[in-house]
Amino acid sequence: MTCKPNIIWIMADDLSWGDLGCYGQKLISTPNIDRLAEEGMRFTSCYSGSTVCAPSRSCLMQGLHSGHASVRDNMVRFEGGFYRPCLTEQDTTVAQVVREVGYATGVFGKWGLSVPGQPGLPNSKGFDEFFGYLNQRHAHSYYPPFLYHNYEKIEIPDNFGHDHLKPNEYDESGRIIPNGCAGPNPKYSFDLYAEKSLEFVRRNADRPFFLYLAYTIPHGVHEVPELGRYKDEPWPLVHRIYAAMVTRMDAAIGDLLNLLTELGLDQNTLIFFTTDNGYSAGGAAKDPSLDDVFHHRGPFKGEKGNLYQGGVRVPAIAWWPGRIKAGAVSTHPWAFWDFLPTAAELAGARIPEPCDGISILPTLFGCESDQREHDYFYWEFGNQQAARLGCWWAYRPNPRSSIEIYHAEDDPAHERDLSSEKPDVVRQAERVFQEAHVPNPQSPSPGETYEHWIQRCREAGVELVNNVDW
Repeated sequence: MTCKPNIIWIMADDLSWGDLGCYGQKLISTPNIDRLAEEGMRFTSCYSGSTVCAPSRSCLMQGLHSGHASVRDNMVRFEGGFYRPCLTEQDTTVAQVVREVGYATGVFGKWGLSVPGQPGLPNSKGFDEFFGYLNQRHAHSYYPPFLYHNYEKIEIPDNFGHDHLKPNEYDESGRIIPNGCAGPNPKYSFDLYAEKSLEFVRRNADRPFFLYLAYTIPHGVHEVPELGRYKDEPWPLVHRIYAAMVTRMDAAIGDLLNLLTELGLDQNTLIFFTTDNGYSAGGAAKDPSLDDVFHHRGPFKGEKGNLYQGGVRVPAIAWWPGRIKAGAVSTHPWAFWDFLPTAAELAGARIPEPCDGISILPTLFGCESDQREHDYFYWEFGNQQAARLGCWWAYRPNPRSSIEIYHAEDDPAHERDLSSEKPDVVRQAERVFQEAHVPNPQSPSPGETYEHWIQRCREAGVELVNNVDW
């Protein structure tokens, strides 16, 4: 067995704070994820990289907060259509960092940081193997006509014609009847890339590996091959589908844990589990909402798309038998950009500069007194800016608005704006909002005019093309 630990980052897509049993869920079964928490460490103050998909993944891969990362929005609108920002040739990812010291690297699921023709493709950014979706929009269907394996587009003929915008029907046994699929055996994308990820582990069992599982579950469109234990629940169909999706993801994590045990790798593998952004209302379920049935929103104001805490505060678990104390609960605040330096320290690799992250290994190993802390955490999205400053949460919807100040822990619902009582915190937030933001030509800065942004694009040589559907 290699002495360097294997590192696995598992990230659900649009999972809500309370979807897991270990975070209080009563109706959705997640025994394998709950096992990770029972045998490892559960975090109460983890923050995603951003409040939507692509920029959150950019922060994770680059070890940079969203004022420095290359991708700051899923797409930006310009007069020619919509442009998807991407990682650049100059960017360094965590995969490149650990591959330099001998790690095999694989990503399975949704990439979201480039489309064909751009420089930020997974195999160009340190991954030996990629299988899944490049484009977020393609990932809205779980029966896609194709997926990518490395640079090659792999067609799935049985899925041709599937209309993911129309609700699927389910038969009496709870099995899906996918709309319009051309073949008799439609392929569920999650199952395909989950199995590919297990093959990656088997092939690399004799060397250290970094496995990035970028799951698409439970992001809409909501569809699942079978309703399973939820078939006869007295809930609307979309709620039964949602629960079945989460439980199917949990079962795949159980398969991974079983494989690690079978190969004798479980004692030498660190697993992180989390989700890519905060609470998502789930557009397909409005009356009743998903939260009306599952009560999974959590105590935080905000949701996907904004920068109140609910948009970026996420469930997170770390598991490493024999190294992380079983049943531990940590209140230490950390964010996705801390993963790169944590992985680099574990792997014995060089931490690239710049890096906004701080290794959380002392916290994982129960040495809190040795844990360095951030001066602040910073986020931006569109015109919005937010920061956690010690115990305070600062939020500004746009540069022309006043800064709101809330106690991050005592007032998670942000019911009492203390800005008038905390002018010193307001001034600190103003400084952070200014110093933490570095303009990036692929996205407008908060408050920037369209004309000024386009001029910056021209000066930087960024070619804006309508690539939203590539």
